[in-house]
Amino acid sequence: MKLNITNETGKLKSVVLGQPKSMGPNPTLEESYDAKSYHTIAHDSYPTEIDIVAEMDAFESVLKKYGVEVLRPSIIQDYNQVFARDVAFVIDDKMIISNVIKDRSDEQEAYQNIFEKVEWRKIINLPETAHIEGGDVIVWDDFIFIGTCFSEDYRTYKTARTNEYAIDILKEYFPKKRIIDLDLKKDDRVPYKGVLHLDCTFNPIGKDKCIIYKNGFVDESDYRLILDIFGEENCFHINDEEMFEMNPNIFSISPEVIVSDKSFTRMNDFLKNEWNFTIEEIPYREISKMGGLLRCSTMPLVRE
Repeated sequence: MKLNITNETGKLKSVVLGQPKSMGPNPTLEESYDAKSYHTIAHDSYPTEIDIVAEMDAFESVLKKYGVEVLRPSIIQDYNQVFARDVAFVIDDKMIISNVIKDRSDEQEAYQNIFEKVEWRKIINLPETAHIEGGDVIVWDDFIFIGTCFSEDYRTYKTARTNEYAIDILKEYFPKKRIIDLDLKKDDRVPYKGVLHLDCTFNPIGKDKCIIYKNGFVDESDYRLILDIFGEENCFHINDEEMFEMNPNIFSISPEVIVSDKSFTRMNDFLKNEWNFTIEEIPYREISKMGGLLRCSTMPLVRE
């Protein structure tokens, strides 16, 4: 397979979609590793496997409708494998294997059948102490935006998934890219106080536009930098409640076609009526209760 990911929106040819089957028992509060899951466990609203399977089936149907090759990881018994984005990610023609948190370390074994399709020279294995997950990495032509946590308390946050060392290594592998690190607010228990990954607060769409949540960034200067790059008129701003519902985490099949949760009424209507996108609306409310949404569920391999 010839990998090719140079941006977030080029016409999608091949993608890995996470695996919803054999989720196992609901996690306890102590076992949760993101604030949204902590919230739903505490409120006894954690999703059922039946609902998760139904939502991912709807997503797969839309992808196949547009002729996308959909690959799936093998099933690990009693294991959450919904969020493929964080296991590995592609930049240009290279696949970077993430160093995920220990709670998810076994998950990568299920992707061997996919890794084997990639030329070994194109696979980058990072040093063990270089932490990064694909939800924090957004490729946008000459830019790579990377969410991180610069706090001295980095090691105490389960939601801090990408460190400075990993960013430095990516700078070495991709010297021609402009890599922009963005300091994200973190909180392990209150989803309104922090974001898990960069794609929960910022996501490019189309050819020159983006969705953005201002309060996800520690420094307003980082938010302002994104506005300068895209142009304020090309940025759709979401509010606190829409961030909680994970509005930024939609998924582009092409520059014109976006898959979104059907409950995102304000945003979907704007994207359709003001910016003329085609919006494929599907139910994804239950999966959102685990701290991720549509972008999190995918690992794009090839785009035009």
